[in-house]
Amino acid sequence: MTAPRRRLLVATGSANKLRELQRLFGDLPIDLVTLHDLGITDEAPEEGTTFEANALQKARWYADASGEWTLADDSGLEVAALNGAPGVYTRRYAGPHASDVQNYEKLLADMSGALNRDARFVCTMALVDRATGSERTFRGECAGRLTTAPRGTGGFGYDPIFEVAGRTMAERTPAEKDALSHRGRAAALVAAALRSELRP
Repeated sequence: MTAPRRRLLVATGSANKLRELQRLFGDLPIDLVTLHDLGITDEAPEEGTTFEANALQKARWYADASGEWTLADDSGLEVAALNGAPGVYTRRYAGPHASDVQNYEKLLADMSGALNRDARFVCTMALVDRATGSERTFRGECAGRLTTAPRGTGGFGYDPIFEVAGRTMAERTPAEKDALSHRGRAAALVAAALRSELRP
């Protein structure tokens, strides 16, 4: 017996994040739809001080706006020498409209001369189903260290300056990154929950 397919709204405007989730959820009986697919152009507020609070706020907001089963995430980089910064401000560290390069260049400048370069990526995914009232969060982390200069041409965001086991995320294949990354680990937890829930 084949499990019926369900539609899941991925509440992101990032094509990079969508591609990662399409790879990670590829074997599940779900059809991913995006905000663009549904014509949703308004942005959910992000007023929380934690990744969990922001992910839930976004998932609830887009579930209400769309009526769809909704997955949202909030993720970022926590740097030990900066007391956990940039944290929830990772995406706009160098300003609200900063590019990836501007963000990581500011971080490298702020870390100039720092001996402790330990850092970790954190991702919390929130899954909200208004039909059942279910709200769940899933957290993934990836520990590493910051380089002193960017390396590699893959990935996005801070990947060129985040090193795990001697190679930056930007120096890894998509499959290698999925196996290591904070988003990959959070998505694996979501996928396991969905696989159990959608089992025929």
